Amino acid sequence: MKLFPSYSLMTMQNIEHDNEISDELWNKIEPLIPPSEPKKISGRPRKDDRKIMSGILYIFRTGSQWKALPRSYGAPSTVHDRFKEWQKAGLFDKMWKAGLLESDMKKKMDCRK
Repeated sequence: MKLFPSYSLMTMQNIEHDNEISDELWNKIEPLIPPSEPKKISGRPRKDDRKIMSGILYIFRTGSQWKALPRSYGAPSTVHDRFKEWQKAGLFDKMWKAGLLESDMKKKMDCRK
């Protein structure tokens, strides 16, 4: 029997909401994302790019370990695999050069909010 049944659910909802990518930022990131390669074998459908990017930015902002990523962003291994795929494709360099990571990180690090 849980003493505080809604605590973890409430905490996870706040984490997800606070770290969701804004429509404005997503509209700038989405065109930079390389097309996904077709799967060689059938299986689960590809997880939503926006949700995965939110998980990656959560890791960037918090410095958390991949295994501690809230499940609402997807399986940590899935998010990490997509991070490696996008890193290899140069997505994060493009985002940095476009000022998307820098401005987003500054906004999250502003202690006055």
